[in-house]
Parts: sequence; C-alpha cells; structure tokens
Amino acid sequence: MDEEYQIVYVDKPEESAWGIIGRGVGNYNKQQAGDNQFQRLCYVLHAPDEEVVGGVLGEIYWGWFYLDLLWVKDELRGRGYGHRLLLHAEEEARQRGAKHVYLDTFSFQAPDFYTQHGYQVFGELQDFPPGHQRYFLRKQL
Repeated sequence: MDEEYQIVYVDKPEESAWGIIGRGVGNYNKQQAGDNQFQRLCYVLHAPDEEVVGGVLGEIYWGWFYLDLLWVKDELRGRGYGHRLLLHAEEEARQRGAKHVYLDTFSFQAPDFYTQHGYQVFGELQDFPPGHQRYFLRKQL
C-alpha cells in the first residue's frame, strides 16, 4: 500500500463523505450491473391536524422494491393503517416496474404482520439484538 494514503476515523462524517463513497459504489455497480433506475417511494399518514402519525419509505432499484421503514403511531395500530400503507407502497412499486419486494424486521417489531401479507422469511440473524432475532423477508409483487 502507498505510504501517502492514510485511513482516518471520522466521528461525524459530513454529507460529502457519504456522497463521495456512495457515488463511488454506485458508479461501480452501474458498470457491473447496468443502471439501477433508482427511485424513492414514500407514503405518509397524516392526522386531521396534519401531524405525521405513520408512513412507509422505500427504494426501487433493479426491479426490486426495498421496504425500508413502515411505522404507525402506537395508538393507531390495529386499525388497518399499516395494512393500507403497505398495499399502497406495494402497488406503487409494482406500477414503477418492481417485480419483487424485500425488507428486514426484528422479532419485536412486525414479522407476523408481513407473513400475513404473503412475505416469506429468507434469512434470520439470531441474537440481534441480544435476546431477539432479525428477519429478512421477501415477496413477489
């Protein structure tokens, strides 16, 4: 390795570091697998007073929808809002060309919610966090 180069720990990286590293990985991926046609997807659940009380966030690339986050405020759970947010997100992803969806969730979050919606576990990490599991699920759209 060249002695001119140094590896330095950065406690609070600036956006520029994230952008440079991300663009580097993105450019390499594009060379290897073609344009990923990246798109963000977001639906927000608003209360009557416009407070954000839930929502779903994800990304679409290479024909897959990554469901990153789905959240509904505690007192609104069990009323079908999560179900409706999930259906909206899946349909929008489908309309944008996604053929599959994947996500991860913890054992204390919502694995049963997703399996009830047709998702199948394809991976599991035991004791992550300690005493719980992290599940990776997928579904064909």
